[in-house]
Amino acid sequence: MSAVSHATSEPRGPGRWLLRFELHVPYAYEALWPVLTTGDGLWTWLAEARVLERRLGGAVTLHWPDSGATESGEITAWDTERVVEYTLSGQGRIRFHLEPVGTDSTVIRFLDERGGDDAERLDALAGWHDHFELLEAALSGHPAHWPSWTGTRRAELRAAYAA
Repeated sequence: MSAVSHATSEPRGPGRWLLRFELHVPYAYEALWPVLTTGDGLWTWLAEARVLERRLGGAVTLHWPDSGATESGEITAWDTERVVEYTLSGQGRIRFHLEPVGTDSTVIRFLDERGGDDAERLDALAGWHDHFELLEAALSGHPAHWPSWTGTRRAELRAAYAA
């Protein structure tokens, strides 16, 4: 089973949420950076990067094979090997902050600032949790195989977040 712990969420005004995950992974941050910031890396666990201009202010378009959604936006933070932030039309702002722990592990602090009602908040919590489990699998040499992906795990996670 996964080492991804449940996220927290807090309201940020009417119809706005801030979701937080913190993951401690046994990989150096140098190994994580390309998985979070390149098309080949993102494809292994998150989405197809149809456009990805790897710089502050660069354009980004991500297509999620699990949901079929495609969203565009820009890179709103870029601090090489430490912070990347994508602001996307339908997702809001998603931010990955990498903090090295020693030489061979990293804490990923993830934020998703987004709109939506409570049902959408639960869907997002389950979706990100599912994707972070896919990230852990990809880092250990088992990238996502999107044609065989099912929503079973995500449904389990949504039920757990709703409880």
